[in-house]
Amino acid sequence: MTANSSDHQEQKVAKQPMTPEEVDPQQKAEQKRIIKNSENPPTINPGDRIDESKSLEEKAKQVAVDAPDITGDHIVVPTYFVVDMPDGSQEALHHVKDAEAISDVVRQIQLEDRTADAEK
Repeated sequence: MTANSSDHQEQKVAKQPMTPEEVDPQQKAEQKRIIKNSENPPTINPGDRIDESKSLEEKAKQVAVDAPDITGDHIVVPTYFVVDMPDGSQEALHHVKDAEAISDVVRQIQLEDRTADAEK
């Protein structure tokens, strides 16, 4: 498995939002509406919800966090991380549910990078 980064990208997928400006305004408005619904407050962050009916491209655009952190920096965290699988397909890994698999992907990338550096 490899991460969907510029160094390791094999297939083109919808660009994942990584800055506040890249977050879909409709998604942001919908999440705010859900959070502010005092009659039926959500039990989890709307961005963390898993919807298996979404396409890979829709999952790639879903944002879990779009807010300032304690330092004042505005951060954006995708809900899913899109990775290239060994068979050439792509899979959207949920940042909470699939955290162990995401860690495995990161370790694999680090190993591949170290191997490539050693071969230079």
